[in-house]
Amino acid sequence: MIKKIQVATSGQGLYEITHRVESLLAESKNKEGLCSLFVRHTSCSLIIQENADPSARIDLENWMNRLVPENDALYTHTFEGQDDMPAHIKSVLTATQLSIPFEDGKLLSGTWQGIFLWEHRHAAHCRDIVLHFI
Repeated sequence: MIKKIQVATSGQGLYEITHRVESLLAESKNKEGLCSLFVRHTSCSLIIQENADPSARIDLENWMNRLVPENDALYTHTFEGQDDMPAHIKSVLTATQLSIPFEDGKLLSGTWQGIFLWEHRHAAHCRDIVLHFI
């Protein structure tokens, strides 16, 4: 079964989508298998990260921004602004797809794990994610 969701972002940051994925899994009536997620963009990504303490997300974002700075003189792909090429690099360094097993209709994620869309652009976007319950 394939489902699609949209995630509205208001700029750079991590947007938790765990509950939306769990809700669609429950609707699917699938009991066990694999949940595949794919984001249909090249300047954001999908990650599994701690969802209990927000400081972990802040530290991760700050670290990534230091690793991939904006306004680097080596960038030639800057048509859409100073965050254009850094967003693509961050997407490559993380992931545009995830796979999570499920059993008894529940994701088999760890206690503190959440599913996040990581927006790498400054501007607001509407991001499309495709979910496949296999």
